[in-house]
Amino acid sequence: MKAQIKYLLVFALFAILSLTACQDEVTEVINPNEQETITPNSTLANLMSYTSANFGAVDDILDGTSCFSVELPVTIIVSDITIVIETEADLEQLEDLFEDLNSNEDFLDFIFPITIIFSDYTELVIENADQLENFINECEEDDNVIECVDFVYPISFSVFDSEFSLIDTVTIENDEALYEFLEGLEDNDNALIVSLNYPVTLEFSNNETLEVNSNEELAETIASAEDDCEDDNEDDCEEEEIALNLIECQWEVYLYTNDDLENLDGPYTFIFNDNGNVIIEGLNQDPQTTTWELLETDNGLELSIASFYYYEEQFGNWLVVQCDDDELKFEHLTVDGSGLFFEQECEDDLDCSLLDISDILQECPWDFSDGTDLFDNYQMIFNANGELLITEGGATSAIGGNWSLSLSNNGLPEISISNLTAFQDYLGGDWLIVECDEDRLQILRLDYTIVLEQDCEANLGCTTEQIGANIVECAWELETNLIDSFVPIYVYFAPNGQVYTSNNDDPENQIGTWEMVTVASDIFIEFTFQQGLDVLTDQWQVVECTEGELYLVNGDNYILLSQECDLNEYNCDYEVVEINLKECVWNVVNLNGSNDLIEYDFDFTENYNVNISQNNEVINEGSWSVSETDQGLLLNLELQFENLIGSWLIVECEDDRLELVRGDDIIVLERDCTVDTNPFNCFNDFELVECVDPNGEAEFNLSADTIGLIDCPFNFTASFHVTEVDADNDTNAISNTESYFSVTGQVYLRIVADNGNFEIYIIYLNTEECDLFECFVSFDAVIELCDEGNDGFETFNLTNAFANCTTSVDVVTYYETQADAEVGTNPIANPEAYTNIAVEQQVYVSVEIGNQLEVFPILLLLEDCNQGDCTEEDADAFLLECIWNAVNYNGSDNLAEYNFDFESSNQTVVIYTNEITIDAIWSTSQTSAGVIVEFSNVAGPNIQAITGEWLIVECEEARLELHRGDDILVLERNCD
Repeated sequence: MKAQIKYLLVFALFAILSLTACQDEVTEVINPNEQETITPNSTLANLMSYTSANFGAVDDILDGTSCFSVELPVTIIVSDITIVIETEADLEQLEDLFEDLNSNEDFLDFIFPITIIFSDYTELVIENADQLENFINECEEDDNVIECVDFVYPISFSVFDSEFSLIDTVTIENDEALYEFLEGLEDNDNALIVSLNYPVTLEFSNNETLEVNSNEELAETIASAEDDCEDDNEDDCEEEEIALNLIECQWEVYLYTNDDLENLDGPYTFIFNDNGNVIIEGLNQDPQTTTWELLETDNGLELSIASFYYYEEQFGNWLVVQCDDDELKFEHLTVDGSGLFFEQECEDDLDCSLLDISDILQECPWDFSDGTDLFDNYQMIFNANGELLITEGGATSAIGGNWSLSLSNNGLPEISISNLTAFQDYLGGDWLIVECDEDRLQILRLDYTIVLEQDCEANLGCTTEQIGANIVECAWELETNLIDSFVPIYVYFAPNGQVYTSNNDDPENQIGTWEMVTVASDIFIEFTFQQGLDVLTDQWQVVECTEGELYLVNGDNYILLSQECDLNEYNCDYEVVEINLKECVWNVVNLNGSNDLIEYDFDFTENYNVNISQNNEVINEGSWSVSETDQGLLLNLELQFENLIGSWLIVECEDDRLELVRGDDIIVLERDCTVDTNPFNCFNDFELVECVDPNGEAEFNLSADTIGLIDCPFNFTASFHVTEVDADNDTNAISNTESYFSVTGQVYLRIVADNGNFEIYIIYLNTEECDLFECFVSFDAVIELCDEGNDGFETFNLTNAFANCTTSVDVVTYYETQADAEVGTNPIANPEAYTNIAVEQQVYVSVEIGNQLEVFPILLLLEDCNQGDCTEEDADAFLLECIWNAVNYNGSDNLAEYNFDFESSNQTVVIYTNEITIDAIWSTSQTSAGVIVEFSNVAGPNIQAITGEWLIVECEEARLELHRGDDILVLERNCD
């Protein structure tokens, strides 16, 4: 095997040109001076890279992190609404939706898998929410990304060789292409000479543009824009915005000293009102009410809080030094290092909307206290008609009044109590609700606090919440002394307050309405009936309740409701349907009377993907969800089966069968638990064997050599662990599974299925002694060059001889004699540019691995390449026959997959593989040196390296050897 010299400069150029989408030929360019070139890792190159890097913060509303962005389009679910985000403009609409829903990003779910893109444009497929959360938690922001200035594309670069001859012009169309172009400069061993073609236009975040005309001007502009951006981010604190922000929600406030935000004193609660008052809790036992205002001063924007005491000193004014939507930082004007740190706590943090509060207030009576024993024996009862009753002990009489709910000026929920016949001075007025739980409320009026605690222990033994949940579960048989009926009367209570004659909530079946009402400590159900039951229209008190029976009275009349769940025609529970769908696979046994889809297995996974299999092979994928509506449960399908896409109403459901309708369409799904979707059947224990290194360890690729070899049609998540305990607990997973060093031993593979079940497998790690120098002895290294000057001398790059072998050795040195190589004297100073001393010469390479050293020969040969032994007519005739392959390019067969079809009519050569086709140009010409073959317009990966003029040095009917400087290309004909 021969390792041939490569012309590195040109090869590197073509590698970089592959990153561009457009190339234009330039015939006349003024050579750049040193100040006009762009060199890898220079200040300008770095600034341009920072500017063109992927800006991950653009979609923070989706992922909550600026470490990466999510590739669009992506499908998300917000409050049971499925949304496809296709463009950045859609992100703005998503923000509006969050505001309309009074929601935030915590209510957003992705339909996985998704792809995330890092600042360097590398991509990673994320399979589930846990994997995404791990990346977000490990996020370390890239401070080098410059977001306040952008290039206006296209821009172009001129590329020169070492003698400043123009090789090509590269046109850049977008940020990603520019970033990769600059990275390509850095990755090349031989630096190309590259200059940016001016003028170049820059666009700033305020939409203004600026034209620059030199490297120095470009670097200064980008650096200045970055500084201005940082200043804007730090100091853009407007009085009006901060004032609105302060009254929007309540704030958690911390005191700090010595500029130490790690050791905070607090928190305290500040509630700012737009009337200039602020309520402060936590400084002492009782809340404190004082005043606040924002002032524009010579120092800047200041927050003034009257009578605010801090460490027994009265400090009034605080300078605004940092402002965000949910965080504020203030410094005191006279005490160095002292300040306030604000964190916003909005209504969402209370986890109670006005509707929630209204519901829980009416559920049961409430005990209440102001910290004294004044109200120890009293309870508040909030009725649905806005009536407030305050009862004492078991007395039948009650203190009357009214109550209502609203939002205060600062956005907090507020309860108003009025018209009390007693305790008006204590309890009357507007109260802020500053703490909200299902059974506990804390309300605040100026500096007066009352705590309310729910008391649902009624004599009935059940609560309104329990009755409400129970009554909608099943159908009920209704008996009453007011109606004589020879047949049972069955009714169904719907969650929306309607009463139906069956569990099919068709409007034609509606016979009335129902509503639960609490009066004092009593629970009533108010009925409004028609169609023969109108005599029952009234309020009926619940006097007995069990899980299966309710006994109601109204004067001397009664209603007995007995639960009859067996009558349900449509007993579809949200959670039950979801659980059943996730178990086993389902078949479409009926689609509008046809069973054409019965051969397909639909696997509804835990992460709401649908894997569609045929003969245990996954052939399609999609997503699914179940949502609750007033109409009933909907099964929402996003599949590539177009006749299944959409939302289907579940009209009949059993554990093993679902019937769905959509307009006139009907689907019947039946569950099949005989189909194997168990990923554990794909796996077993593994044994890996690798060569031991001088340190007694071996490098194992755990991922590629285990799960990478498994073609499993079912979803699973894999992780590797050092101990079995860690594998069982899913802790301390091995991070770099592709390069894991170990002596003989074992690790553990944890496979988790979609349903959460997991299995542990053992990976046995064994080592063996290997010949460390096997690569060097496997072939004879020969470097052949054409004697271009016909003087017997050429410049050889000795490092190319064993290039494939030297990547992992410790030390490699080159010598002219074997004796020098064995003792390590007189090494060749510059092996990359070595001039031979004979037409056929042998040099030596000394290789050191660990503490072992071996010496290997390299044969240098000069050939007379001026004799091609064929004419231009011969070369044309040979090339036009059959198909040709590049079996050798500088000692490599990397281009062998490309087929060359030379055409005579338009000098086109069609270069193709199984995946791509390239229409390139070819021509031949006769020169004094021999026949030249020229390739141009070769726009494809790797193969573009052949672009240029090649001299035919060996010419046979089925084989041509071509040289271009140090490069060698061997073409062989294939007439099969």
